[in-house]
Amino acid sequence: MINPFPVLPEFEYIRPKTAEEAIQFLQSHPEQARPFLGGTDCLVALRNRRISPNFLVDLKYLDGFQDVIFHPHDGLTIAAAVSMNEMIASEPVKMTYPLIAAAAREVGGYQLRSRATLIGNICNASPCGDTIAPCLVYGGMLAALGPDGKRCIALKDFFLGPGKTILQPNEIVCSIRFPLPPAGSRGKYLSIGRNALGDLAIAAVTILAFPDASQPSGYCFRIALTAVAPTVIFAEEAQRLLSQTPLNEKTLEQAALLAGQCCSPIDDIRASAHYRREMVRVLTGRALQQVWNALQKDVQQEGGNG
Repeated sequence: MINPFPVLPEFEYIRPKTAEEAIQFLQSHPEQARPFLGGTDCLVALRNRRISPNFLVDLKYLDGFQDVIFHPHDGLTIAAAVSMNEMIASEPVKMTYPLIAAAAREVGGYQLRSRATLIGNICNASPCGDTIAPCLVYGGMLAALGPDGKRCIALKDFFLGPGKTILQPNEIVCSIRFPLPPAGSRGKYLSIGRNALGDLAIAAVTILAFPDASQPSGYCFRIALTAVAPTVIFAEEAQRLLSQTPLNEKTLEQAALLAGQCCSPIDDIRASAHYRREMVRVLTGRALQQVWNALQKDVQQEGGNG
């Protein structure tokens, strides 16, 4: 199909020198200015006339916006302009937060990942945003800067609906911070799309599990589902079952079924709602089995060392 809008509409490119200057410009041009980082979503929306700002405010050159900072006792901070490829190559991300790296590899091709950013993926607020679910299970906290100063926003409270967040028009997200994963954590990210590489997810499942003596099962599970609801969601009933019931093959199957039942997918050109719901069940079952096997292996190794 030929795009009826083959070229970008006119706009003025703004490159602020500081974050404060960017915020001041956004505040003085309400409804007219839009911030951007890599531009992989913004420029496509602009060309397709889904947005029509008079000004694009480029944030990627701001001081401190290119940093990946890891502290062994405090966790990880990824600044707003860090590209997907830079994040994938980061040793702290690969070693300590592997689910984020795994999901980032699913974002488009190599060239696109050289521009796309984690913060941009989050702020785009797409229900099928690949990296959102891993950031949720790791307990991500956003740092947003606005006219009234900086505020921290739990990622789980950030999304209102498709393309909608609680971020104000004159605020920008500077970074996302993750605490250290709980000791003994094991996780898995699985997704399915129409193509083998770079396609939007039809459905995706992210699981993080770790030992927790306060739970009847001895473990705590976080299960986040992508592309099957207006926002990325937690499979809360499945999580509750896995934490409160002795873990075995039957429990894992029941949890996978609950995950499929808790979502509210839509029919669209890429997949039917029924297919998405079934894929959530299948992917959750596979991921749970792999995570549970890894947790059991850890216990066996500890027993052997003891």
